Amino acid sequence: MKNISATLAIVWRIAIPYFRSEDKWAGRGLLAAVVTIELALVAIDVLVNQWQNRFYSALQASDWDAFVTQIWIFVVLAFTAIALAVYKLYLNQWLQIRWRQWLTRHYLGEWLQGATHYRMQLKGDAADNPDQRITEDVKNFVEQTLTIGLGLLSSIVTLFSFVIILWGLSKAAPLHLFGTDYMIPGYLCWIALIYAIFGTALTHWIGAPLVNLNFEQQRYEADFRFNLVRVRENSEQIALLKGEGAERGRLLDRFSFVIGNWYAIMSRTKRLSAFTNSYQQAAVIFPYVLVAPAFFAKKIQLGDMMQTASAFSSVQGALSFFVVAYRSLAEWRAIVARLDGFEMSVDAAAHLPAHEPAIALKAASGRNIGLEQLCVNLPNGTPLVAADGFTIQAPERVLVTGPSGSGKSTLFRAIAGIWPFGTGTIVVPEKAKLMMLPQRPYFPVGPLGEAVIYPAAPGAFQAARIRDAVLAVGLPDLAERLGEEGHWNRMLSLGEQQRLGLARALLHAPDYLFLDEATASLDEPSEARLYRLLVEKLPQATIVSIGHRSTLDAFHTRKVTMVEDGKIHVLGDGGAPAEKEPSAAR
Repeated sequence: MKNISATLAIVWRIAIPYFRSEDKWAGRGLLAAVVTIELALVAIDVLVNQWQNRFYSALQASDWDAFVTQIWIFVVLAFTAIALAVYKLYLNQWLQIRWRQWLTRHYLGEWLQGATHYRMQLKGDAADNPDQRITEDVKNFVEQTLTIGLGLLSSIVTLFSFVIILWGLSKAAPLHLFGTDYMIPGYLCWIALIYAIFGTALTHWIGAPLVNLNFEQQRYEADFRFNLVRVRENSEQIALLKGEGAERGRLLDRFSFVIGNWYAIMSRTKRLSAFTNSYQQAAVIFPYVLVAPAFFAKKIQLGDMMQTASAFSSVQGALSFFVVAYRSLAEWRAIVARLDGFEMSVDAAAHLPAHEPAIALKAASGRNIGLEQLCVNLPNGTPLVAADGFTIQAPERVLVTGPSGSGKSTLFRAIAGIWPFGTGTIVVPEKAKLMMLPQRPYFPVGPLGEAVIYPAAPGAFQAARIRDAVLAVGLPDLAERLGEEGHWNRMLSLGEQQRLGLARALLHAPDYLFLDEATASLDEPSEARLYRLLVEKLPQATIVSIGHRSTLDAFHTRKVTMVEDGKIHVLGDGGAPAEKEPSAAR
């Protein structure tokens, strides 16, 4: 009971925001219409149950006129039921897609808010494969919540509707055993209740492990799919290393978990299906066995017997809802658990600075970036970089050097506001535009022009400006392909990608441009030409570079070196300003 209450509380928390959202009136209206149709279909079932009595009684009495009348009544009931069923499905699907659309937008907004998606990875949360949770789990949650909810509602209304009928029939068709009538008020209702309780208890005992098995199956499937995507994304490196055999082994290892867990589901489902099918088949004949003695004793007519059997089946079916829907309930609970885990992980990552000591970002009215008593840590709390009283003044050009692994890139992430682990304060000029260019820039799949101006919206820059920027960084062939769609991170060399990253910087013209080895894949003459281009096109920008080449000194006015102090790397000035470029770099 505790688990059921917890699951229902989670379902309420996930579901109710939609019906309070900007789309609430459409959602509520569609839900009300679907519920009304569901209740109407139960009413049709009640009318059909009463019709059965009259129809079979007409057959027993050989009453042709009554028979014809009942046929026409059935036609009306049947066409009404068909129309209701069609619109129930249509409106249900309409509600599903609107609900799913809102929930998907909501989760995407929460996941992509700030750097939440990045912090989730840093924390190593258990919310694996967000892509699956936002696609398959959201779709299945909406679909199964409506299916199970409406099924449960239908069962409850059916139960109350037919219990009244069955109670009256219990009096009309008393329990007849060995020639004696036993007047037990509502005995058919009590027998249906006992039958359903027995079936539900046994079903839960057999099928309980399916909840965890389905949860694990979704996780293994998503993990296998994720690794297939990883192979596709890194196909070039795998081919160069001739790693196909290793990848095949790794993928088959992942797939073995899918297979092993599926066999466990098969075994448990076989037992559950054996019982539930036996239970349902027995339920078909059971009511006839109960009332047949009264029929053969001439206590009731054929119509009464058929109505009693139908009413008993409806009551027993309503009480046995959990027996019939157990496997769907197990899958649904696994989906609810996965979405709950995703929400908890997103919330924890979004509020990470509020729950732990974190680096504070402070907006100031000046033009300089300042690091005050800053200590940048790893996610496990290990100190990595320390800086105090350090200032990056506008519009200077700063070169940051130091051994690999000393925390240079992590310091950039902290300044960008996506690395919360640590203490101290980073003062950033108010309304300043910061841009970070990593060694491997990101380009979304789509037209090249839109990929270059990312994250600006399509149309934010004129095509001529984009073309000029791409030409300026030395890519005349790509300048003619701005409308072409492609997966540019896979299609272009790393050097071409880095050039396009610099074209992006030229277009966005940030106040502070941070280059994290953003030209490391270029030859030195090309690197020199592009640095001169940045200085020419962005004269007011403050440029901060991470690099290891000594030739970079000429393009920066200040050099900063990471110096190891115990296990912490301290940021401090490590060289004089460069007066001019060496002749070799010209």
